[in-house]
Parts: sequence; C-alpha cells; structure tokens
Amino acid sequence: MRIENSFIPIRGVGEATERRLWEAGITHWDAFDGSVVGPTTADRIHEFVGVATDHLSRGNARFFDDAFPSGARWRLYENFRDDALFFDIETTGLDAARNDVTTVSVHRDGDTDTLVRGDNLTADALRERFADAPLIVSFNGARFDVPFLEDSFPLSIDAPHLDLMYPCRRLDLTGGLKRIERDVGIDRDRPDLSGKDAVRLWREYERGDDAALDTLVSYNREDTRNLERLADLVTNRLHDTCCPEDTTF
Repeated sequence: MRIENSFIPIRGVGEATERRLWEAGITHWDAFDGSVVGPTTADRIHEFVGVATDHLSRGNARFFDDAFPSGARWRLYENFRDDALFFDIETTGLDAARNDVTTVSVHRDGDTDTLVRGDNLTADALRERFADAPLIVSFNGARFDVPFLEDSFPLSIDAPHLDLMYPCRRLDLTGGLKRIERDVGIDRDRPDLSGKDAVRLWREYERGDDAALDTLVSYNREDTRNLERLADLVTNRLHDTCCPEDTTF
C-alpha cells in the first residue's frame, strides 16, 4: 500500500470510513469525488490531499510520519523503501552507561556497510550514514538501537522510523527477530548465532582472534539485510489484512 491510497491521516476518517471509501472504488487520492463522506469530511480530505501531494512530490517523509497514526506508519514503507536505511547494532550489553557499541551495519540501496568499534565507528561516520535517509528501518530500534547510539555518541537520530517489532505484533508475530524470521521462513547462514554470541565474539576479538570479528560482522550484516526482507513481507501482509477483498490499488 502506498501513502496516496490512504485516507486515515485526515481528521474524521478512521479505518471504518477509509474502508468504505475503498469499497466504493475510491482507492487513491485522485479518485476522491466527495462521495461516501459528509461535506465537512470531504472538505478536509480535499484540503489534506492538496497539501500532502506537494509533500509527497518533494519526498518529505517527515510530513507523513507526523500525519499518520502510529499504528499505520508502516504505510510509508512502499513509497520510501527504495531509499530506506535498514540498520542494526551489536553491543557488549544492554546498558549504554556501562557497555559499548561494537558494530553498526546499515543496508541501503542494495549495499551493506559495517562500522566497527576502534576502526571506523565514529559519530561523524554515523551522522553521514543517517543524514539523508528519508526512512530508517529497524527491529526494536526505537527502544534499543537508537537510544543506545545516542547515549554512546554525540548525535541525534530523528529520521522517520519504522520499527518492525510493532507491525509484527499486529500480525501476532512475537519474540525476537530470529524467532520471527523462522516463523515467516527467512533463512540464515548461521542460525545458531544469537545476541549472546555477538558479545562473546567481540570479547574473543579483543583477545586477538580476528576470525571472531569476521563472524561478528557477518552476523550483524545478516541481521540488517534480513530487515529488508521482513519489511517487505510484513507490509504486504498488513496490506492484505486491512484491505477489502478484490480491492485494486
């Protein structure tokens, strides 16, 4: 589903009204003709579409991140997926005050890049990666990855954020990323590795085992690349659950 198929950002339009619009064949902003809803709501829709069309043409994801209800922000994904930044971090523990970020992987436009503590993992490098991303995508990144990075480095990450943990929950996909991947059929090269192994591998690298770092980087990169596959799958499933059967967008 694309942003321009959506009417729920408009005051007075909830999911039930949006569904009535779709069932009447009004599945795109351009198709709205003032029918189905009352005159006040129709005026609001026309006003919103006029403003939103301009923001969409300029690629302003922030406008839509603010406009959409939090449970529907997954609808931004289709419009911004080609330039979205998928990211994941590894740390030595759960408390940023006592633990360190060891690796940060970002995946964008088909390329995956990994920053490593003590090498190229710096605040400037992170700012450069996140600076122009219209949409960032993570799993549990809103509660963990972003706060951990902001506590560990002098930077602020404020791009529109699709945290896949929450749309997964709407589909009754619960547990950690690895469990959800198994549940939806996403394979891994090293399914035996976990977050605890990531800590162990870093400690082994600190003791001089370069191969442990290679394994850690590979693990972190696979986490990050798999986010794109999961985002595609989850947003498609959410589209199917909220749209009337036989609706064509």
